[in-house]
Amino acid sequence: MIKQYHITLREYPKGIHLITTVILNNLEQLPEKGLLNIFLQHTSAGLSINENADPSVRVDMELFLNKTVPENSPYFTHIFEGSDDMPAHIKSSIFGNSITIPIVDFKLGLGIWQGIYLGEFRNHGGKRKLIITIYT
Repeated sequence: MIKQYHITLREYPKGIHLITTVILNNLEQLPEKGLLNIFLQHTSAGLSINENADPSVRVDMELFLNKTVPENSPYFTHIFEGSDDMPAHIKSSIFGNSITIPIVDFKLGLGIWQGIYLGEFRNHGGKRKLIITIYT
């Protein structure tokens, strides 16, 4: 069986945001077992699974990404949508736009320190749309 949900996330500021609870609050009870796929319908934001206990992880991830792919780089040619747009596309490709998580005993099969992150890479990215598909 397949269930599908469409979720619109509120606008987040530029940065790395823990959204595990937001995802779970928008779903019905999870099945006993299966797979949950989250697909982000955008090319300037991304999804990741990483440590959810220490907020400094999110800060360090953003610092690394901003240093690795800085805004206002003179070699970018895709500049019509602002100096943050092309770096956002590259960061989105680094993060990816889809994650799959096993469902085990009616819960996400995340490790004890794992959470779902939204990487918002634009200065004003707006609301973000997710398609969540559950396979049982």
